[in-house]
Amino acid sequence: MYCQFCGMPRAQGLSYCNRCGADLRERIQSGHNVAITGILTAITLLGLIGLGIMIGGSLTLRREAGLSQDLIGVFMLFVFLVVSVTEIMLVRNLSKLIASATENKKHMLPAPPIQQEMRLPPAGSLGEPVPSVVENTTRTLDYVRRDR
Repeated sequence: MYCQFCGMPRAQGLSYCNRCGADLRERIQSGHNVAITGILTAITLLGLIGLGIMIGGSLTLRREAGLSQDLIGVFMLFVFLVVSVTEIMLVRNLSKLIASATENKKHMLPAPPIQQEMRLPPAGSLGEPVPSVVENTTRTLDYVRRDR
């Protein structure tokens, strides 16, 4: 993986770039996605449950309570208004959340193009070996055959 700000190769699990110091942790965008999904689920469920209450409640009031159609109409209007107001509030919160997510994306810097020095070498050349931190230690611990 590469740093999205300076293009320097980076090790897995780093929180900050070793070259430019940029924050490499995941952004809050995943939190926005979870919140957006939750609000969309709530909007859908509330609409379906509200429709079920309207239809089921009106049938129950008619059969069991024996109420007139005028009172059942008032009940259905009341349920419709409560569900509609709640849906409108959820949609407003959803639009605010989406607006803040798109605003955060505008402030993020675009990924720089990969520089020529970072391209992989041709398949035929091996290049120089990467120096190891424990290079001296492994050289001194090489197996030496002894004749007895």
